[in-house]
Amino acid sequence: MKPITTLIIPVIAFFVLAFTIKNYNQKSVHDFTLKTIEGKDLNLSSLKGKKLLIVNVASQCGFTPQYKNLQALSDKYKDKLAVIGFPANNFGSQEPGSNTEIKSFCTKNYGVTFTMMEKISVSGEDMHPLYKFLSTKDLNGTVDKAPNWNFCKYLIDENGKVIKFFPSKVDPLSEDIISLL
Repeated sequence: MKPITTLIIPVIAFFVLAFTIKNYNQKSVHDFTLKTIEGKDLNLSSLKGKKLLIVNVASQCGFTPQYKNLQALSDKYKDKLAVIGFPANNFGSQEPGSNTEIKSFCTKNYGVTFTMMEKISVSGEDMHPLYKFLSTKDLNGTVDKAPNWNFCKYLIDENGKVIKFFPSKVDPLSEDIISLL
């Protein structure tokens, strides 16, 4: 009969290797390249070293005034945080406009200068791959929550890992968010 250590060591080695492979293969937000609202490519790896606040936005929502505080947050913490808005028409058809119309609305009404991306889907069968990653714990390692309305927020760390999900009602300038910056 073999000593118990000769049986335990291979089992431990297997679990260590499996954990290492899982973490090695795990993506980060920095693995995504997307289109800005102007149609230019933005590789999110270009934002390494900054935290990201990724928000699904809409122009005709009760939470639309959050644009003001998203801009204030972006202005105040611009050295360590990038705010990124993703227009989406998934909830209540509250973002029916084109990218050009959305950009004009945000600039004219809220002075938005933070990064706005092209309009995408953030839920359902046509969910954009970034949002699939953000909302699936098996992919991101932390969060298992998809947006259920406009202005849901994901905070991402400097290395592209998801830190936390915030529902629509959490104001961008809330202590819940600022305390994590």
